[in-house]
Amino acid sequence: MKALLTVIKRIHRAAVCTRRQLRSSSCARRSGPCPSPEPHGALVTGSSWELVQRLRTQVEVRPAFITEEEETALLRELEPGLRKKRYEFDHWDDAIHGYRETERVTWAPACEEILDRVRAAAFPADSPLLGPVHVLDLDKAGYIKPHVDSVKFCGSTIAGLCLLSDSIMRLVKEDCSKEWLDLLLPRRSLYVLRDEARYKFTHEILKDEESVFKGQKVPRQRRVSVICRNLPA
Repeated sequence: MKALLTVIKRIHRAAVCTRRQLRSSSCARRSGPCPSPEPHGALVTGSSWELVQRLRTQVEVRPAFITEEEETALLRELEPGLRKKRYEFDHWDDAIHGYRETERVTWAPACEEILDRVRAAAFPADSPLLGPVHVLDLDKAGYIKPHVDSVKFCGSTIAGLCLLSDSIMRLVKEDCSKEWLDLLLPRRSLYVLRDEARYKFTHEILKDEESVFKGQKVPRQRRVSVICRNLPA
């Protein structure tokens, strides 16, 4: 437990740079906080080392991708609309439990800059993107069940910012449940799924009572994700 808490605390410390450090860093001004030094293996585990390595370029977790101030700016823009909605405990295809969701096309300039950074990190420059940004608000008791997104609605890549809470995403191979990956998604991190990891593996966000990474509990609170996708080929 101590080792896992050390990793999470180190990630969060990387995100909460002092204002003086952010002002003096050209890297921070142009592309947000510098990446955490945590290795890939600290945030991704799986049924085998070979699987983790095979999907290394298709599954990314970038901790401390946004600052606490940037998270606050996104939530300030999203909360008024979310508060008008009730948490739903059934979904049209039974994929999500305990959620509110919306789509957003226009953003304040500060938030648009954050999303531009997400797009630059996750998608090729010439990739046509889905216009609306999907916002999914999971209640503390909510969770996302195992599913594969429809190819009719989005393309080969999905990129999501994780706000308000650490969480665990699980990927399981559709035709072989013995092959799986668990991703530790720290608060204010960016996750990216591409290609085989998108369409040959289900993905889910674990319930609070199941939220365990490498044998250690990762408490789940309310979680808001801001998700960008590209268009189908």
